Amino acid sequence: MPRNTALSTLLASGRDLVIDGALATELEAHGCDLEDPLWSAKVLLEQPQLIKQVHRDYFDAGASVAITASYQATPQGFARRGIGEEEALELVALSVRLADEARREHAAANPEGKPLLIAGSVGPYGAYLADGSEYRGDYTLSRTEFMDFHRPRIAALVGAGADFLACETLPSFAEAEALLALVAEFDVESWFSFTLRDGGHISDGTPLAGVAALCGAEPRVAAVGVNCVPLELVAPALAALGAAASTPLLVYPNSGEHYDAVTKTWGPSGGGNADGPGNGQPAGLAGLAGTWRELGARLVGGCCRTTPHDIAALAAL
Repeated sequence: MPRNTALSTLLASGRDLVIDGALATELEAHGCDLEDPLWSAKVLLEQPQLIKQVHRDYFDAGASVAITASYQATPQGFARRGIGEEEALELVALSVRLADEARREHAAANPEGKPLLIAGSVGPYGAYLADGSEYRGDYTLSRTEFMDFHRPRIAALVGAGADFLACETLPSFAEAEALLALVAEFDVESWFSFTLRDGGHISDGTPLAGVAALCGAEPRVAAVGVNCVPLELVAPALAALGAAASTPLLVYPNSGEHYDAVTKTWGPSGGGNADGPGNGQPAGLAGLAGTWRELGARLVGGCCRTTPHDIAALAAL
């Protein structure tokens, strides 16, 4: 089995890494109903082996990084289902173990394979609210409140053996500050990935240059970038980050379809995108990855509505 190697070490060696794709999309393809405030974390309760299967499918497709099913898994969220904190944190730890089991199975079948990493997903407070606010960043908590919210899940992810944290889909500068304090508190490597208002600003309006500087000041942050964003915003966001960041960049956008955060539904793209062919059809991740890598992206993968097929195409580049 390949030796687990820290994210920063792999990046320093010159490797460009492929991140996995959407977890929820694949769980729905397996018949899961995710119309629930817990979203994909609901499957940790009901069909955990399906989560392992999806992780295995992405490793088999060529992904080097699996992101755990803990994005919306918090003690506060599980409490709504009558689940106590101890059991909730055990479910968070289970998300790491499932990804690691998939990694071990893939490695056993591919003994000469590349190093594989497990990223412990830390979704934003807005994901717990389950009202689309991870795309607005319009919630306000104190630093202490943010840290108290995120600390138990981070402790569970670190304790379960996640290789690093994926602090992802972040819309808020203040929340990123609190998470950085926790990254230092736990002395754990991480990446920080933000949602966007436009090609130059995260969802709460903070310039990307500001978050690049914030994350660049914390040595435990191995990469900074964007995720769960439209394809047409990726190139301008990478350009803005690249002009300000000394940290490696990452990107894992959505498939190219349009998401309505109010109705929680997906629809066709409104037209061609700035990176794509301009014929009303979104270009695939693999078709755009070359441009993104030229703009400095060292880690590329997919978010909502992407599949193992998309990741296989990326891995084949």
